[in-house]
Amino acid sequence: MTFFKYQGAGNDFLIADNRDGSLCLTTEQISALCDRRYGVGADGLMLLEGSGTYDFRMVYYNSDGSGGMMCGNGGRCIVAFAADMGLTHFDFEAADGFHSAQITEDDGRVKTVRLKMKDVTSVDYYDSLKGVAVPSRGCFMDTGTRHYVRILDRLDVCDVVAEGRDIRYNAVELQPEGVNVNFVEASGDFLKVRTYEKGVEDETFACGTGIVASCVAAFKAGIRPSGVDAEGRVRFDVQARRDWLSVDFLPADYLSGCVAEDVWLTGPATFVAEISSLVL
Repeated sequence: MTFFKYQGAGNDFLIADNRDGSLCLTTEQISALCDRRYGVGADGLMLLEGSGTYDFRMVYYNSDGSGGMMCGNGGRCIVAFAADMGLTHFDFEAADGFHSAQITEDDGRVKTVRLKMKDVTSVDYYDSLKGVAVPSRGCFMDTGTRHYVRILDRLDVCDVVAEGRDIRYNAVELQPEGVNVNFVEASGDFLKVRTYEKGVEDETFACGTGIVASCVAAFKAGIRPSGVDAEGRVRFDVQARRDWLSVDFLPADYLSGCVAEDVWLTGPATFVAEISSLVL
């Protein structure tokens, strides 16, 4: 069995080509493969599968084997993998519906992938969360995965893991599904974002759907974007733990009912390694 490892802004994934449908993994097998000490190690695992409608289907699992959600960095990485497998067009289906992508730069190992995300249709605001010990003023939205966003004055003094875990597990309003938790600081003309991810149950180096949620939340909070074009499309440049990404979208159109539409996430997707002869 052969897997390929990719990372998108430090968010790393194991990916396999399953267009022939021969690969069927259990939750335990996925968790074992993603284990950083006893397995290969990854934040998640993806299968590139056939689609009767689009170019392919993206099947995503967290490192604990849970699935059923979208992953923005995973989406960009599976597009890079699809290109390395010989595909030249990137319309695909995922757990949250249709996505399209473009490769805007390609030096072989590292590709810049621009990925269309789902529209954000609603944002729920909370002055506080029941059951949470830490200050928890923020907002909730679904960007393909459930996200809670807190905007802070200083990100460097935030205990991302402890506060994120508290909100993820204990916020009464966000149960039983739980939520990913993002912490955001506006710094000059860009945002700094750090994320605690459920399913990984730790901070990851970047979270694509979380960065999208953070940018929408920042705009709604009145934070000035990195740029605005002639059509009113806004762009936020984002520094994750190490790498840079950007999000651009059209703000609220009250006729369409969207908070943010035509949302695109752009950033690097890097081939790391081919891992052959894995035994499950």
